[in-house]
Formats: sequence, C-alpha cells, structure tokens
Amino acid sequence: MDTTITLLIFQTLTAFLNIYLVLIFVRILLSWFQSAEWAMNAMSFLSPITDPYLNIFRSIIPPLGGIDFSAILAIFALQFVARMLASLAPVSTGF
Repeated sequence: MDTTITLLIFQTLTAFLNIYLVLIFVRILLSWFQSAEWAMNAMSFLSPITDPYLNIFRSIIPPLGGIDFSAILAIFALQFVARMLASLAPVSTGF
C-alpha cells in the first residue's frame, strides 16, 4: 500500500512538472507574437503562472541583445528535476 501511494505521488509530481513545462513553452512561443491581441490575452493568463519560475533564471542570466537565454536554462532545470523524480519513483509491480 505504501508503494502505491508513493508511486502515485511521484507520478503526480512528474505529470505536474510536464504540464508546467508545456505552459513555459507556450509562454515563450507567445512572446514572439506580442503585437497580436490574442497572444497578449493568453500571455496575461500565463505570465503570473510561469514568470515567478522564469524570473529566478532571469536574475542569473540577463537578456543579451533582446534575447532571453534564461528560459533555456529554466527548461533544462525543469526537465532535470522531472527526470530525477521519474528515476526515484518506485517500480510499479502491477495489479
């Protein structure tokens, strides 16, 4: 029973990180279309969700020449954490 609960927690955290990763990708892609009103509406929804995490990396790597390379580091860090969680999860033995 403990293994089942632990596995569920690890799977939930991994799924959350993967969804958050998709939100960051969408936020980055939408930043290319800042003149479009539909993109600004979506960014106004995503910015409060993704910017606190991205700001951590923006303080480490400032934008260079108008290009924000900190997002790449943020994505790599998030993928690293997701993979570490997946590798630490107990192996499911089935039903």
